[in-house]
Amino acid sequence: MKTADVRADIPFLKEVIYLDAASTTPTPKPVVDAMCNYFYKFNSNTGRGAYRTAVKATSEFEKTRIKLAKFINCSENELIFTKNTTEAINLVSNGFNFKKGDSIIVPNIEHHSNLIPWLNLKKKGINVKIVEADQYGVVDPEDLIEAIDETVRLLTITHVSNSIGAIQPVEEIGKIAEENELLYMVDAAQSAGHMELDVKKINAHFVAGPGHKGLLGPVGTGFLYCSQQVINDLQPQNFGGGTVVQVTENDFKLSKVPARFEGGTQNIAGVIGLGAAIDYLNKIGLDKIEKHGKRLTKMMFSEIEDIENIIVYGRPENIYDIVGFNISGVNSHDVAKILDEQRSICVRSGFHCAIPAIKQIGAFELGGTVRASIHYYNTDEEIKILVETLEEISKFLGD
Repeated sequence: MKTADVRADIPFLKEVIYLDAASTTPTPKPVVDAMCNYFYKFNSNTGRGAYRTAVKATSEFEKTRIKLAKFINCSENELIFTKNTTEAINLVSNGFNFKKGDSIIVPNIEHHSNLIPWLNLKKKGINVKIVEADQYGVVDPEDLIEAIDETVRLLTITHVSNSIGAIQPVEEIGKIAEENELLYMVDAAQSAGHMELDVKKINAHFVAGPGHKGLLGPVGTGFLYCSQQVINDLQPQNFGGGTVVQVTENDFKLSKVPARFEGGTQNIAGVIGLGAAIDYLNKIGLDKIEKHGKRLTKMMFSEIEDIENIIVYGRPENIYDIVGFNISGVNSHDVAKILDEQRSICVRSGFHCAIPAIKQIGAFELGGTVRASIHYYNTDEEIKILVETLEEISKFLGD
């Protein structure tokens, strides 16, 4: 599929220049159609009935688990559906048996969703060791090694920084975790669907990701990959319907994984839509998506960097699908509003739920950064319009 084919499947893109993929991506028609097909033809609950439409709903729901497992290279029994990345990370932070005195290593470049759940464990006597990224948002593996001692139980890091798009050396870090017998978690919110995500290759015990970003799926969908090596050590946090096989007045027996983690009625339509989204990505080709993203990212970074009064963050050779920038002396929200008002350009502005990261790159005083983020549906022409508009704004607002 060509970029033009994908754009034809997303009518929303006719109205705006959408550069906010890091927050959420528009949903292609085939994904919406799959969800509507569920609502129109077999709108029943999963795993709750023997009648045909209930069986159909369950079958289509579980097909997505198989597709997603293949997409990230794991067993379907290692894949837990969640409503987003945040829920997936919290399942690990609250469901794993961390003990008083244990330590967790977390870089300061993380999204709040991969920081706050760990900071919250300090109430239970868990230590959190913060490792600083460099000025380009990249974590030096040697700094992680220095932070490791006998108390460290888990090392967690983002694959691609949501604030400035910095790519972290997750495979190298996975080897460090293995050599030191540490649990290893990767936040794949900005990499899943944008580039290869092979959970075995990066050697992670846990990988959390959303359906509604790079995967082009609907909001309210996400996943947690949990290695068979540790999945039986993870405790459910949402008990109830679907999580048990036997109940007495005094006790209960949990279902096998992953069912024990998916209590209550799931986002059935959303998960079915996610399955259609994975089919859609495979139809485009992940290699084409990654190649397109690298080229447009490089173009966007270099052309924005050339504008007078513009500050661009990160290293162009090590960022992907995200470019963070500011106009010197101008609040990021003001820039984003003007871009929308003048040319219907949709970019994110502010702290991006990553306040420590924004402080690390020196953008806090400007109210964070303006963040332009892309996917396969974006075009050269859209980047050119963004650059031209920024040039106009910079002339009037810059220092």
